[in-house]
Amino acid sequence: MEKTQVGLIKTPNRARGVTRSIGLLNPEGIKGQEVLIKPNFNTADPAPGSTHNDTLRQLIEELKKLGARRLVIGERSYHSTDRVIKEKEVDKMAEELEIEIMNFDNLSPDDWVEFRPEHSHWKDGFHVARPILEAETIVSTCCLKTHRHGGIFTLSLKLSVGIVPIRGYDYMDELHSSPHQRKMIAELNQAYEPSLIVMDGVEAFVDGGPDTGARKKAHVMLAGTDRVAMDAVGVAILKELGSNQDIMKREIFSQEQIARAVEIGIGISSPQQIELLTDDEESKQYAEKIRTILDQG
Repeated sequence: MEKTQVGLIKTPNRARGVTRSIGLLNPEGIKGQEVLIKPNFNTADPAPGSTHNDTLRQLIEELKKLGARRLVIGERSYHSTDRVIKEKEVDKMAEELEIEIMNFDNLSPDDWVEFRPEHSHWKDGFHVARPILEAETIVSTCCLKTHRHGGIFTLSLKLSVGIVPIRGYDYMDELHSSPHQRKMIAELNQAYEPSLIVMDGVEAFVDGGPDTGARKKAHVMLAGTDRVAMDAVGVAILKELGSNQDIMKREIFSQEQIARAVEIGIGISSPQQIELLTDDEESKQYAEKIRTILDQG
């Protein structure tokens, strides 16, 4: 059975968690590449409402250490991406670290590429930001949280909502009004494949979300390459923390986002294919708890 590795670090320190979790994977394929970083900037709300600046900064530093030739942050927020970037002061960070920001709001109509996956629950397919399709390497960083608007949870799979436009045709209205919302989220992921995913679970929303919600401290940082595995581990952590009924009463691989992603070949198909990596005793003990939850469903 083919397995995928997920690095799990128990720590309240985001920077150390990023470094250690990525280090466990020893990722290849970054050196000499132009890397597009896809964060969670749906809004400017404090983490886990959006990507914490400490997480983003350390991720950038780690990618530089891995030999990335060029780094670009690419994102589309729910309302004004420019406003979110300024409120979070990511523009200042980017200038300091000498990297670029690509605001998908500013793309021309020709830079949104039509994508029509087979057997999609989208009415007429969807458009994807050309930089996502043309990126040499994509690294995504997401938060650990529930989603009160029908997604149930918003982890690495749902991060892909930011690759479709907010202007012109209202894809967000189609998504949020559809009974197939969670399946549609999974289907967006057919457009691209990240080389690395970092999930910040230092704090989590266990109810509410994606912008605000009931918080609990998980003190965990995850890194992996498989979106299904990352979301499965994330949901297992939400179960361990104690979350809402949509999380607690459903088996992990029966969650529609995950089940549809498995069905269309986005990632692994069972919890037994997940190998949790740790580097200290505290992380190991926590990983054993999460392993039990994964196996129980």
